[in-house]
Amino acid sequence: MIAALVGCGGGSRSDRTSASPPAVAPPATPAAPAVVDERPVLLFVGTSLTAGYGLDQSDAFPAVFQRKLDDAGLGYRVVNAGVSGETSAGALRRMDWLLRQEVAILVLETGANDGLRGQDPEATRANIQAIFDRAREQQPPPDLALVAMETLPNYGEHYRQRFRGTYPELAEANGAVLIPFLLEGVAGDPKLNQADGIHPTADGQKRVAQNIWKALEPLLTERKARGE
Repeated sequence: MIAALVGCGGGSRSDRTSASPPAVAPPATPAAPAVVDERPVLLFVGTSLTAGYGLDQSDAFPAVFQRKLDDAGLGYRVVNAGVSGETSAGALRRMDWLLRQEVAILVLETGANDGLRGQDPEATRANIQAIFDRAREQQPPPDLALVAMETLPNYGEHYRQRFRGTYPELAEANGAVLIPFLLEGVAGDPKLNQADGIHPTADGQKRVAQNIWKALEPLLTERKARGE
């Protein structure tokens, strides 16, 4: 019986003493606190042209614009809120969510898909105005910029002129910077467009970013002078 008890006891005293102690895990390293980017937000709201359809996000014009801001020593954080296929009505529906963050500059690129669908330019006008009205509810309100868009001649010259006139009229009425046609120098150039002939290539996006830079540079300079 004694022999049996010794056999079930897990070995002699010397065996138990010489066994290695269980490994103890080192204390966990505390996680580094999250870095909060406090730079003022420059928000691009737009369609597939803003989203960078068919390209890596680093090649979309908002990302190119971010690099231009950084090179110029202008401390803004660009947010790309482009959605492929979106109409001006869709952009309006997103504004409450997008303006949860405080926005310093709102750049609105919308309406191209409205024009492709033949939507009444007055409906596009009303949606853009509502977007600007919503943005001004933020305190302090953001500076506004509106990207002018063109439509195809499919619906006739009268429609085309009404659509075209929407942008300068809204920009003037709202004190917004008017950015001339987004695809100036890009549209129609096969070297700067993807196979669909609509969406810019990476090189085309650089040209688009330069178009926007030329229009926004006076506003950026003014804000810098005000210490913003």
